[in-house]
Amino acid sequence: MSAASDTGTPCPPLGLYIHVPWCVRKCPYCDFNSHSFTGPLPEDDYLDALLEDLQQDLALVRNRPVSTVFIGGGTPSLMSPAFYQTLFRRIGEWITFTPDAEITLEANPGTVEQGRFRGFREAGINRLSIGIQSFNPQHLQRLGRIHDDNDARRAIEAAFEAGFDNLNLDLMHGLPDQSPQQALADLDEALSWQTPHLSWYQLTLEPNTEFYSRPPALPEDDTLWSIWQAGRERLLAAGFDDYEVSAWARPGRSSRHNLNYWTFGDYLAVGAGAHGKVSLADGDILRYWKTRQPDAYLRRIGSRTAGTQSIDPEERPLEFMMNALRLKEGVDEVLFRERTGLPLTTIAAILNQLRTDGLLDPHRLQATERGRQVLNSVLERFLS
Repeated sequence: MSAASDTGTPCPPLGLYIHVPWCVRKCPYCDFNSHSFTGPLPEDDYLDALLEDLQQDLALVRNRPVSTVFIGGGTPSLMSPAFYQTLFRRIGEWITFTPDAEITLEANPGTVEQGRFRGFREAGINRLSIGIQSFNPQHLQRLGRIHDDNDARRAIEAAFEAGFDNLNLDLMHGLPDQSPQQALADLDEALSWQTPHLSWYQLTLEPNTEFYSRPPALPEDDTLWSIWQAGRERLLAAGFDDYEVSAWARPGRSSRHNLNYWTFGDYLAVGAGAHGKVSLADGDILRYWKTRQPDAYLRRIGSRTAGTQSIDPEERPLEFMMNALRLKEGVDEVLFRERTGLPLTTIAAILNQLRTDGLLDPHRLQATERGRQVLNSVLERFLS
């Protein structure tokens, strides 16, 4: 049962996000807080910084248990198994994990081998997300990845051999000069591995990336649409459901950490540039973010929080719906009050109009098929 705030509203589930900012080489499409690093990583110093960071934040969550952890980057698999074994042993001294806690690590195929995966499992990590992106060596090279197609296959094999059965493969389509046949060949190979989860999404050109400043030749919109349609048919036929905009899972195998995001749950955040969200005892909802540059993060003494922002009541309907409507099944109406602290009557007029227009399900906070096609327009209705 969820703990309750001082306002009597049940507290949302609590997750933990841990950011590892370093990678071997920055990919030209990547807009995450990742920094190329050569030489030995400062594991001991970063471990101390993460633990100090977490200690500063524990008062925000009042001994609530953690049900999901996601370790993202950067390339978290660059850190040694011993790093994670010590990290989780120390975190476990302060935080209670639920018995079925989902603990995910992002892994780059160019940085792992079987023994390393076994060490990650021994540390308590029970889910891997492997950044394949493509099985085509030319496309991997064009994307600036440090692995080739054989590295990708070896990483998947090593994960299975190490005992990971909860496995996600990250795969992109709409790559530079990629044909529909090549995109679907990537998807077919990913499906052949029989993993329970696939993140299959279109490459987009994000600001502050090399690809944005020097755009490559990407497939035309008609080609992208044909790739998506054909890929969707393959995924559905293989028993996957697109429970979220770009996430596909077999029944019961959705990413619980991601679901916590989309249902407006809470999550602590530690690590350089990490972002968190917590519901406070007085009914306030707080977003916060950590010092972004790794060197500055390591040097900080005391709090590493770089900024905070309260989500004002008038902003909460849009924030909630932006997340909930990403989910194919949406959410139950009662969740709106539980997660925002506001009565559903706050948005009743907007909901009624959306339902009249055929864009929202009559009984749930769920976009119809037509509503999903014009989701941005649906969300604009909630602008205060």
